[in-house]
Amino acid sequence: MFNDSLFIILFFIFGAIIGSFLNVVIYRTYHNKFFLKARSFCPKCKKMIALYDNIPILSFIFLRGKCRHCKTGISLQYPIVEFITGLLFVIIFFVNHQLPVTNYQLSISLFRDLFITSVLIIIFVQDLKWYIVLDKIILPATLVAFLINLFLGLSFRSLLLAMFIAGGFFLLQFVISKGKWIGGGDIRLGLFMGASLGFPEILIALFLAYILGSFIGIFLIIIGKKKMSSKLPFGTFLAPATLITLFCGDKILEWYLSHLVM
Repeated sequence: MFNDSLFIILFFIFGAIIGSFLNVVIYRTYHNKFFLKARSFCPKCKKMIALYDNIPILSFIFLRGKCRHCKTGISLQYPIVEFITGLLFVIIFFVNHQLPVTNYQLSISLFRDLFITSVLIIIFVQDLKWYIVLDKIILPATLVAFLINLFLGLSFRSLLLAMFIAGGFFLLQFVISKGKWIGGGDIRLGLFMGASLGFPEILIALFLAYILGSFIGIFLIIIGKKKMSSKLPFGTFLAPATLITLFCGDKILEWYLSHLVM
């Protein structure tokens, strides 16, 4: 019990630190800057952020959400991403902790889930803020996810089929609508989803994404934030749907098949 509690704390702290790094990646890749080039700085006054002002979550609280130098407000994105990443890393620890595998397989599986989750957080935030899915993020991530899953024993055919289904499905919509229904970045995101989940789990993720999109879209229309003709960043639905499937896709599939048989 003590060890589990310690690991929960450690994974949350580790996740929050990675979340802080993801914030840097989100900002710098969008602005065509190399994310490892220099230390963190204030986007407004360009002053370097001291280490004691760069503690995940806590620094935002201590600084009252403002830059120490120019007093410009710090976006809530930063502590939220740090907190959510920490929380998701704890969930990943629990999910992988229950797998009946060797320590070696557990390490690889854990790394895969942490990697995929981190990529999805980047995609979610960038698509939410700027309606964009960057090739410089999604294409290398797709290759890494594909190779890791092959190493873990997922079949080459399953992964290719999942990539073909998701990527092809979005490509078809893109061609039919001439880019009005869906963006080109979503096609590449579909490939990443397929490489991350395999078949038939990719079908669950696609189904969940459209359910989430429908509910949130209707809600935004009801409260007057969107119109029927408004565009929604679909990556913000594909990312959480992929996460849900990654964590409990097998249980969702078992539940569905059991009810189908009945």
